[in-house]
Amino acid sequence: MRVHTHLEAGWKLASLLEVAQRDGAIRIRREDGQAFVLRPEPTAASPLDVEGIEMDMTSAELVDMIREGRERYG
Repeated sequence: MRVHTHLEAGWKLASLLEVAQRDGAIRIRREDGQAFVLRPEPTAASPLDVEGIEMDMTSAELVDMIREGRERYG
């Protein structure tokens, strides 16, 4: 993990964010010895974000099939 001073972090924040994105994290150290880790926050994927499938069916046929199932089992 790369270590940078807090002054350097202030001057080059945009480029350090890119480094953190690429490398996973960077450490920023203050003059008093305190250290902080800057890392990208993981993006939360929606549970509804799923890949579609290829079907040989039109949307009208799909709607008809759903209606038929509701009538039969509903």
